[in-house]
Amino acid sequence: MDAKSVFATVALMVLANGAVLANVYRGLPWTLRPAAIRWQAGTALVALGSGFFAFGSGMPMPVMVTLANGTLLFGLGSYHRAFERFYGRRSSPVDIVIATAAVAGTFWLSAIEPCFICRIGLTSAAWSLLLLRSMWLLHEMRTEDESRSRRMLIVIYGLVVVYVIGRVAVYLHLDVPREATIATNDYGINLVSPMFVALLPVIGTTAFVLLCAERVKRQLEIAAATDYLTGLPNRRTLVEDGNMAFRRTRATGAGLAVGVIDIDHFKRINDTHGHGVGDEVLAFTADCLKQAARKGDLVARTGGEEFVVLMDDLDLPAAVAALERIRVAVADSRFSIDGAPVPITISAGVASCEPRDRDFDDVFRRADRALYLAKLAGRDRVKQAVA
Repeated sequence: MDAKSVFATVALMVLANGAVLANVYRGLPWTLRPAAIRWQAGTALVALGSGFFAFGSGMPMPVMVTLANGTLLFGLGSYHRAFERFYGRRSSPVDIVIATAAVAGTFWLSAIEPCFICRIGLTSAAWSLLLLRSMWLLHEMRTEDESRSRRMLIVIYGLVVVYVIGRVAVYLHLDVPREATIATNDYGINLVSPMFVALLPVIGTTAFVLLCAERVKRQLEIAAATDYLTGLPNRRTLVEDGNMAFRRTRATGAGLAVGVIDIDHFKRINDTHGHGVGDEVLAFTADCLKQAARKGDLVARTGGEEFVVLMDDLDLPAAVAALERIRVAVADSRFSIDGAPVPITISAGVASCEPRDRDFDDVFRRADRALYLAKLAGRDRVKQAVA
């Protein structure tokens, strides 16, 4: 198979992968579609560049070489912009500047001052810069994105960078005519180049689709574990974490306390000001609880106006003191509607893990009964579970 046939095959493979991504696109959430569109654009440009190398023999050599390299470079830039949109980064014009400068240099080195090795060096430098920028962005996202597909993309990009640099070294040791192109069969490395060109749009597209799929999976997991209104963990998360904390307490002997919290007279707020304001009060109170709770304590919303604080390594007196600080913080907060203050107070019941407790539910139920006592006593107070 000659170099042009390989480029033609690569162009068809790339277009086929682009079609796959187009089908996947329909199932992506709208937040990921801008990134997918840019990846599709990059894939189309890489396919077009391969097509120029495969079928551009009827064009003047400088035109064919400039168009082929230009579309490939702008395709790499589009891949980078896909990553920027995927991770919510502001798009930078650096990629366009790099690609434009390389295209201008390519035309000069093929039409004005023909120099094959100079042209290879220039385009390889531009490729390396664009690829390394994407690798660095993917590396920067390691703390918020631990997916395997992100690491896979870094490896794929790294392989292409190594090849691009190695290709320059190989050509430096060959006696290549100044007017040569990589679309000929004169050198074995010309057959290898299109295969590495295909790495990003073929294998890279698969990795990008996996990246999107893993993002959707994480979002679904977060949605299943989070209260949509307050952003706090929901009852499901509380039960899972509470059961783990209970088992840890039984195994280590460390303290465990549960505080059950209720917003006082919340129905009155809803009836007086409407459910919209009631939702604002819930979100405001949730924020107060998060700010006042100890770092590392779990604050969850279990439904309605009820919240729960899960506190590790605390005995009952210390847990009562912690809930009292939270109660005071909420009472001292300032919530207003159209400038008119709306007082918010909470009642809380606290229980700590005892030898007689069989599971987390036992601790939770005793804290819930203590909350009932706090309401009976007049609200805006903390009560501990009775023996």
